[in-house]
This record gives sequence, C-alpha cells and structure tokens, in this order.
Amino acid sequence: MKKSASIVNKISPYITVILLLSIWEVLVRLEHVPQYILPGPVQILKTLAASHELLLMHTLITLEEALLGFVLASAIAFVTAFMLNNISWLNRALYPVLILSQTIPIITLAPLFLIWFGWGMLPKIIVVILVCFFPAAISLLNGLNSIDPDLVNLFRSMGASRIAIFNMVKLPAAVPAFFSGLKISASYSIMAAVIGEWLGAQQGLGYYMTLSQKSFRVDQVLAAVVIISLLSLLLVKVIDFIEYSVTPWNHFKEEWINS
Repeated sequence: MKKSASIVNKISPYITVILLLSIWEVLVRLEHVPQYILPGPVQILKTLAASHELLLMHTLITLEEALLGFVLASAIAFVTAFMLNNISWLNRALYPVLILSQTIPIITLAPLFLIWFGWGMLPKIIVVILVCFFPAAISLLNGLNSIDPDLVNLFRSMGASRIAIFNMVKLPAAVPAFFSGLKISASYSIMAAVIGEWLGAQQGLGYYMTLSQKSFRVDQVLAAVVIISLLSLLLVKVIDFIEYSVTPWNHFKEEWINS
C-alpha cells in the first residue's frame, strides 16, 4: 500500500500538468482562438521543434549568465552570512541594509547597469547576483543563528576556536537551511537573467522574447517561457541532488520520521 501510494504521489504532478495542457488545447480549438492571441500547447511544441537551433543558441547564453550569477551570489551569500553570524556589530549594522535592499525594484536598477557596464554579459550577471543573493544569505544566516547556544558553549568550554565551532557545529546544522535558500535562488536565476536581457541585449532568451513580442509571435514567446520554466526546474533538481549528496543524514532523519 505504501509503495502504491508513493507511486501515485510521484506521478500525480505530471498527470495534473498533462490534464491542464489538454484542457488548454481543447478550449483553444473549440473557441477558434487565433494563434496570435493564444496558441495551443501543440502549436508551441511545433514552434519549439521548428526553432530549436535558434532557441538553443539563445538558451545557452541565458544559462551561462544565470549560472555565473548564481554561483557568485551563493559564494557571496556564504561569506556574508558567516561574517554576520560571527561579528555581532556587523550584523546589527548590515542586516537592516540587506532587508532594505529588497524594497528596491530590480527593474529600476537594470537600466543603470547597462549605462555603467555596457551591453555585454556583466550587467545581466549583476542582476542575477542581486536577485539570488538575498534568499541564500538570509536562509544560511537564520540557520546559523538557530543553533542551540548550549551546544556552542560546550565546544567553547573545550577550547574550540570560532572556525572549529563553525565547521563542526554550526555549518552542518545550517546546511539544510542554506540549500533551501539556494533552491529559491536557483528558481529565480533564469528569470533574473531574462529580465536583464529584456532591458538591453543582443542575444539570449530575453532578447528572443522581445523580438517575438514585437512580431506578435505569441507562440515563440510561450516557447521561450517553456524553456525558462524547464531550466528553472532543472536547476532546482540539481540543487536537490547536491543537497542529498552533501547532507544524507538530513534525508535519513526525514525518512525515519515519516516511517
């Protein structure tokens, strides 16, 4: 019974997606909706097949921008969380600034990056860093701050240094929280790269979507949306796999609780 229930839980999302796409296709055909307003899933798949070479070229550019920005954002977030957790006055000074930075719409800063850094890849990478940094940093910082202080004091009483306490106590306990933030950042990274390309680029999925919108090729726009969604899902699954490999104890604990 448990095995069959597990199989149902795994395939139910796919069944839901197929059902929704089928309803979409049927409604478009029954209502005779013009393709320049809303094409059906079948037409979108045809567009993906017909333009696969062009889409692949633009996809690789966007993926490169997103991955570079995501990796840099993750590294900066790790260092920032480490410093804020270990330096109390720096935490008090910078934590409100981090929160305040999220109130600034990124779409208002992106055009300035084009003016300051040109039309190359750098402005898009900066946009990705700004979008991906905050979830990863805050998740890791909250994980580090939630460690049992009695456990930390125990290690201090045995003469452990701050680095040793961080490596042996804080980091192993905070890694699951960090990966939760990384999943959020990974899902945002592709979107952030596309936003940067919307505002000024000569290649990439955002550039492709802009040209398609101006040509009233809604099928091409939605084809790019499909690729963006799949890439975001793929990145999240990669982070899931890395988390499973790095923190096997966390999954064993969950399986034991569920059983």
